[in-house]
Amino acid sequence: MLFNNIGFVVFFIVVFGAYWIIPHRLRWLLLLLSSYFFYMSWEPSYVLLILFSTSVDYFLCRYLTSSTIKKKRRRGLILSIFLNIGLLVVFKYAGFIQTILHDILWLFGAEYTPVYSDLILPVGISFYTFQTLSYSIDVYRQQTQVEKHFGKFALYVSFFPQLVAGPIERAQDLLAQFNNKRLFFQSQDFKDGLLLFTWGLFKKVVVADNARALADFVFNNAEFHNGGSILFATFVFTIQIYADFSGYSDMAIGTAKMLGINLKVNFRTPYFASSVTEFWSRWHITLSLWLRDYVFIPLGGSQRSKWLNLRNLFITFFLAGVWHGASWNFVLWGCLHAIIVIIEKLVRLDRPGSTKIGNGIRVCITFFIIMLTMLPVRADDLDHLTLLVDRIIHMQISDLYLPFAENKFTPGVLGIVVLFLTDFFVARNSILSLNDSHWFLRYSWLTVIIFLIILLGDHTGEAFFYFQF
Repeated sequence: MLFNNIGFVVFFIVVFGAYWIIPHRLRWLLLLLSSYFFYMSWEPSYVLLILFSTSVDYFLCRYLTSSTIKKKRRRGLILSIFLNIGLLVVFKYAGFIQTILHDILWLFGAEYTPVYSDLILPVGISFYTFQTLSYSIDVYRQQTQVEKHFGKFALYVSFFPQLVAGPIERAQDLLAQFNNKRLFFQSQDFKDGLLLFTWGLFKKVVVADNARALADFVFNNAEFHNGGSILFATFVFTIQIYADFSGYSDMAIGTAKMLGINLKVNFRTPYFASSVTEFWSRWHITLSLWLRDYVFIPLGGSQRSKWLNLRNLFITFFLAGVWHGASWNFVLWGCLHAIIVIIEKLVRLDRPGSTKIGNGIRVCITFFIIMLTMLPVRADDLDHLTLLVDRIIHMQISDLYLPFAENKFTPGVLGIVVLFLTDFFVARNSILSLNDSHWFLRYSWLTVIIFLIILLGDHTGEAFFYFQF
């Protein structure tokens, strides 16, 4: 069940109506049953994985808080980490680990034939695993209280708006809202939620899905395209992945807001960042904060020597790459971002420019760097990536004309223009700032967006890009 599908609209209308009618004490149960139904619409058997992950962290956290003995508490945390990471290894990384083992043994003249599993990667497993891990670690650190209500904890793990692609929520934020007995319907929350959902839907069906068609046409036939076409396709893919992922986040936040639940902001116009360092404070914010709090700071953060700080940064970005995908492409992507951020810090380019013109130039340079680093994300494998890079390196200036001439009037490019203008003039902080604008501007913008969704939107129900992670 996808947000950009009529089935979800019907599902949410039913949940929304029942949610605000039934007594508060039963709302958690309605949301829990709805969340499990939502997840089972993909693959019913994989709901057992969520139940397993939920049970592991619920009972282990009850166990580690039942004693003040440090050794016992640590044992509970280690077991929680081991079991949760174990799920990821089995379903996401087993094939990649075998590939690495095969390559290492081949170097020493030994043979090993990987045995690849037929298991399908459960949608959203990386997101809800990180969410349960943060709960266990926070309980161990005594930064949050253990949740004694199994049902409400299960809801925290499986809350359907953000279950499959985030934002990655913290227990102290989400559980407190589930337990809020003074939660009443607010018309402003409904209006804000509907605005966010509409904007996210536009990003997905008008921008991302149309851009995907343009990008796939080139990338899937790269051997027949010149460097200009590939560079243009890389630009389009860079917009596609932002519109797709931030579109999902907007729809998730909007859906939850209509239920009176506030989720964390996950994007703040990242392509207007003036450095790659700043980009990561605007892109997939909840993952960046998760890695900061549970990887970078425990490694020592920036409180040690400069070189240890840079080491910690590299490890953190390396893990960010591995989290995104089980292949050398994503390892390379994470390492590239690590190297760029380290260089920025060494030469102090991680700070905003002193003038508007200088800052604007830096924004353009940063976007171009981000765009090029998206090549490993889109490439099928390292051989495909090598071909793409080779074509771009040997590009002629005249190669750029044809892609622009062919595509300038397509729905995808038109959607990109509207997205850029809205982000630049309206949504620098949040699309909700539109509510503070003049009524004529607000309703004119909404009319255009809805018109474009109806007229130019891809209504085939394409899955979201980040579901594969």
